[in-house]
Amino acid sequence: MPESAAHARGFVRDRLAGGVPQDVVCTTELLVSELVTNAVLHTRSEIGVSVRSLGGTVHARVVDREPRRGLVPRRRHPYTDTGRGLYLVERLASRYGADTGEKSKAVWFELGPPGPRSAASAGWGPVVPISGDLRGVTLADLPWALCMAEEQHRHALLRELLLASAAGESLGIRSEDLAAAHDVSNVISACVAAAGEDRPADADVRTLAISVPAHVSPALPALRRVLDRAEEAARLEHLLARPSLPQLSALRRWMLDEISGQLGGSAPTAWTVVPREPTASPLDLRPWDLEQIRASRFPTIAIDDRNQIIAANEAAADLVGWDAADLVGRRLSVLIPEHLRERHMAAFTSLLLTGRPRILGRPVPLPALHRDGQLIPIRLLIQAQEMSDGRTVFVAQLVPRTAAPEPTPAEWPGEIHESRKAALTQPPPSPDPQPREPGKRAREHDRSMSELERLSLLAESARAASEAQDLPQALRHVGLLLTRRLADWCAVDLIDEHDEVERAVVVPHDPAPSSSVYEGALPALSSPARGPLARALRGAGPLLLTGAPPTGAGRSPLDSRYAELSERLGVSSAVVAPLQAHREIVGALTVGRPGPEQPFTQDDVELVGELAGALALQVANLRRFTRVRNIAEHLQHSLLPALPEVENLRLSARYAPSTITAQVGGDWYDGFPLPDGGTAVIIGDATGSDIDATATMSRLSSMMRGISVVCQEPPEEVLRHLDMANRTLVQEATGTCVYAVVKGSGAGPWELSYSSAGHLPPLLTTQNGETRYLEEGGGLMLGTGFDLPRPGARIPLPAHSTVLMYTDGLVERRGEAIDHGLGRLREHAAALSLAPLEVFCDELLIRLGSDSDDDIALIAVRPTPP
Repeated sequence: MPESAAHARGFVRDRLAGGVPQDVVCTTELLVSELVTNAVLHTRSEIGVSVRSLGGTVHARVVDREPRRGLVPRRRHPYTDTGRGLYLVERLASRYGADTGEKSKAVWFELGPPGPRSAASAGWGPVVPISGDLRGVTLADLPWALCMAEEQHRHALLRELLLASAAGESLGIRSEDLAAAHDVSNVISACVAAAGEDRPADADVRTLAISVPAHVSPALPALRRVLDRAEEAARLEHLLARPSLPQLSALRRWMLDEISGQLGGSAPTAWTVVPREPTASPLDLRPWDLEQIRASRFPTIAIDDRNQIIAANEAAADLVGWDAADLVGRRLSVLIPEHLRERHMAAFTSLLLTGRPRILGRPVPLPALHRDGQLIPIRLLIQAQEMSDGRTVFVAQLVPRTAAPEPTPAEWPGEIHESRKAALTQPPPSPDPQPREPGKRAREHDRSMSELERLSLLAESARAASEAQDLPQALRHVGLLLTRRLADWCAVDLIDEHDEVERAVVVPHDPAPSSSVYEGALPALSSPARGPLARALRGAGPLLLTGAPPTGAGRSPLDSRYAELSERLGVSSAVVAPLQAHREIVGALTVGRPGPEQPFTQDDVELVGELAGALALQVANLRRFTRVRNIAEHLQHSLLPALPEVENLRLSARYAPSTITAQVGGDWYDGFPLPDGGTAVIIGDATGSDIDATATMSRLSSMMRGISVVCQEPPEEVLRHLDMANRTLVQEATGTCVYAVVKGSGAGPWELSYSSAGHLPPLLTTQNGETRYLEEGGGLMLGTGFDLPRPGARIPLPAHSTVLMYTDGLVERRGEAIDHGLGRLREHAAALSLAPLEVFCDELLIRLGSDSDDDIALIAVRPTPP
């Protein structure tokens, strides 16, 4: 019973009262309580406790009647919620051990007087005595940190269910199902722990061959049902444990599917190839690396599950006007505008309480708060990562949506912002002067690959690079894949258009020490350079290297830096291949192994050559992607106007480029006062993409403003004049547009006159939440060549109502009828009818813009009489 632990603590106090120092009594109470709780949870049998003091040493013993259920000691961290009992005994007891007989099992410990321990502990013995008909189950590419987090969370859920059941709250779960679920969960954890014992403690991805008793198969459905019910109870806050985050739930489903399927005769399916949500990449399951955040050239911050900033790089600090050190320890709300803080806290709390993400893995357009109070348009991309102790860290990139300086040649394409002069004259600091033990991993893992595995690696590396959002991310993703499947470490060195060499990324299989110290600028590719890297950068290879390149006098600076890297990483066998795309050498790929037991073969050399060829194309494409996009964004943002301040009339606009493609479109908006007292409000979308569309947008918007101010005619006539002027261009532009004019006195009434050239209808939202699309006044798009009269429309505009004009990126989704998107827009606009206009626009962009693969522009106008 749960109260057994309390009875045991009282028993200990009574037995030791007066004869033992109080601190020893308290420690004995704690350890006995933990062991009794373990027995209650894991054996559900009769429990006996004995304690005595002899010669200043306390001897305690906890006995249960289930010898078949052995101990499963686990490496634990102080932050974990479960599995601490044996860990505490190991840390606090002078000696400890376990004795197993035919009918009982005893766990004991001793607490001696202060001083050095007089004898070695007996230890816990074998991890778990599993017996019976054992079946082999292979868990391929198991992410170890995530597995430990899942195990901890699973045990926490089951523990709370057992305690709730003992207190009379079944939560709709049958007692026999709960007992079966708890037992089979313990067996699975024991099997994984036993198989993981002989694996490197720092291996982040492991393939485990576990031995599972065949009799657990019938109990697996009960475990699924119980865990599903526990997750539901956690979401409803009936349990103290939080519901699982998506990656924990996905891993749990996969593990149970693999165990039940393989016990039934199915073939293994690796975790890395299991279909999952598009934003949940298997390559993002590595334990987070603080140095990668600090080294990233993108503004990046990390927060913990208390909503507190635990890391920030200089790029993020510069973006928001803080020092990086000052940001650490503050709540994330310091970077969130006041009108969005309540929404942020609601979403963050919902994530922790329900496990259901709203924006994880999706780029969301919203404003960030600068320290001086200004709002900075950004796209926020958040990914959840697991720390090695099981805690969740949320890593966020803050990508500016406004024009920003393009990286200088010295910064492209690496991730480290450091002095190139220092990089040319000084070797990178070594975090560990001792090289890694040669052959350590080679002895433990067979790296031979079948033809199918080679083809699979080629396909997965191409996919990993193509799914990345930028070049540094693509290189790191490919590097992670190669160090898990082919090599012990890899490095990518790139040449920019100024023939400067930069080590863009170094990815060792072992995440510590941090690899970022090896990255950054390299010496120039000079004539004396004759080493392997220099040869590859001139097009030679792929080259098979045996042993580290020689160092010493007479070597060029580039050769020396390459040799130093190989020496510090303990290379014994390596392959270096040129990255050649479109007859141009863009860099070199190096993969290495530290031990002599499994050197690279000629087959491996050919495989690395193919991998380098595919990677080179990705590098070239991503460079072009970035440059074209930067140019188009710079041009487009420079053409989007600042909105005027009009008395008793509020205007607000937003623009967000696509996050999916480099095709910055021709979306535009404008707003300006007219000489007759009215205010012109315009939204448009020029046909095409990239710089051509931006140039077309510039011509149309300029002509529109000039015609509007000079003619001062109704909107339909202004559009007709614009269409006529458009025909005088060398290449007539096509596009859609809405031109509207708002007129009214300070206290009202207000009138909206408008005309549409093939554009989506404006949306009118009244203060009480009524909505309707303004579909009158619709005509043909611009540039069709037909000289037809254009219709116009006029409607009264109620005070505090909002007219929203927008481009198709806000409502259109691939494979979906446009009516669905328009319906969503109406629902959200109605819900935001009372929100301030800035909040109205931000919320629409957040709610509807995060999953759009097109540009979005919107402009809203609201009469606000005194």
